[in-house]
Amino acid sequence: MTKKRILMILTSHDELGMSGKKTGNWFDEVATPYYLFSQAGYEVALASPKGGAAPLDPFSFDDAFMTDNTHRFLADGKAQRALASTVPLRHINYHGFDAVFFPGGYGQLWDLASDAFALQLIEAFISQNKLVAMVCHAPGILRDAKKPNGEPLVRGRKLTGFSNAEDDELDLSQHLLFQLETTLKEKGAHYQRSENNWTPLVVEDENLLTGQNPASAAPIANALIQRLG
Repeated sequence: MTKKRILMILTSHDELGMSGKKTGNWFDEVATPYYLFSQAGYEVALASPKGGAAPLDPFSFDDAFMTDNTHRFLADGKAQRALASTVPLRHINYHGFDAVFFPGGYGQLWDLASDAFALQLIEAFISQNKLVAMVCHAPGILRDAKKPNGEPLVRGRKLTGFSNAEDDELDLSQHLLFQLETTLKEKGAHYQRSENNWTPLVVEDENLLTGQNPASAAPIANALIQRLG
C-alpha cells in the first residue's frame, strides 16, 4: 500500500516586525509532529514559501521549551537536511497529499497569512474534505481564507490558536502584524481557549483541526494521526 502523505508547511519569515527580534518556526511544533507522523508510518514533506532553510525561533531553543524531540532533531541528519532544504511551496503538487499541517511561530503572521498559494491550498483541502491541522500562531493563516461563496472560511467554525493573553504574557503584542484571537473573532470564528495560558487545547471542527499553543503540538499531531487512521 502507498503511504499516506502529510505536507508540513513552515514559515520563511524570521523578523518580528520592527522589534529587532528574530522569530521563525517554533522548534518543538516542528520536531514533535515530524516524529509522530513519521513513527505512525506517514511520509512527511517539508515546504516553505521561499524554500531552502526554514528559520527556527531562537527563543524556542530555551531550555524551558526544548524537548526530547527537539534534541533528537538536532542530532538527526535526515531531519536537519529536510529543514535546510524545504521545497518552495509553489513547486508542491498539493493534490498528492492526504493532509496538511502548519507548525506555529510568529513568522506565519507575516508570510503565510498573505500567501495566495497557501490560502488556495487550504481552501482546496477544506472543500475536498481533506484534513487541515494548524497549531499556535498558524491558525492566523486563516485570516483571509474564503468559502466558495466568498465569506471568511472561519465564519461559524470552532477553532483555537495562540491567545491574546499568551501574546501579552510574552510582551510581544505590540510588535505583531495582527493578533490571531482578535482577528479571527472579527472574521466570525467561534474562538475557544484553555482556562489557563500554556495549557494544551485542540479543537476539531469537521476537517479543520487547531491547537492553541506549543503544549498542543503533540495532542494535535496525535489527533491528525487518529483522523487519518
